[in-house]
Amino acid sequence: MNIKLRYTALLTFMALALILGGCQTTYYTVWEKLGKEKRHLLRDNVKKASEEQKEATEQFTDALTRMKEMYGFEGGELEDVYTKLKADFDESESRANAVHDRVAKVERIAEDLFSEWQGEIKQITSSKLRAQSSGTLQVSKQQYAKLHKAMKKAESRMDPVLDQFRDNVLFLKHNLNAKAIGTLKREAGKIEIEVESLIADMQASIAEAETFLNNFQ
Repeated sequence: MNIKLRYTALLTFMALALILGGCQTTYYTVWEKLGKEKRHLLRDNVKKASEEQKEATEQFTDALTRMKEMYGFEGGELEDVYTKLKADFDESESRANAVHDRVAKVERIAEDLFSEWQGEIKQITSSKLRAQSSGTLQVSKQQYAKLHKAMKKAESRMDPVLDQFRDNVLFLKHNLNAKAIGTLKREAGKIEIEVESLIADMQASIAEAETFLNNFQ
């Protein structure tokens, strides 16, 4: 079996195993057969988390831009305005869910990696090597702790923004008239502040992820 077919077969097996049993051990076992240990999976998922945060940031920014355009509504079909705003909200919610899922995956892999690492250190008979490995573990934990704090802070900013987006979408749905636009415009400052805070924390998390990836080997 060539490498491509072997890779595809293993991924298929892993997907089926996770669907049928949801076994994290199986997940790691299959990836190990593909040459990836937990530390590699952690790096991969931190990188993906950073990418998904960038996509979420862009989507929230686009949604805010659409909302600002709505505030300048001067005639036309409000139904069209609502449809576009609803689509932006749905996409923003989807991006946020992707970030939530990825952060949870990073947390799970990191916990399993550090637990395994700690257990393996106990198996090292050389006191010198054991101390060195223990020191490396502590440094890695500290690097991850900084990343985790930044990720969780950015992650926590998404739900308040989504709540306000949802409020706007539902209010407009229930009140398709120019007066509704005026009411939402008066609430605009709150959501702009939330989005600005979200973007700042997302950028900080993305920067922390880059630092982590540069240092964690």
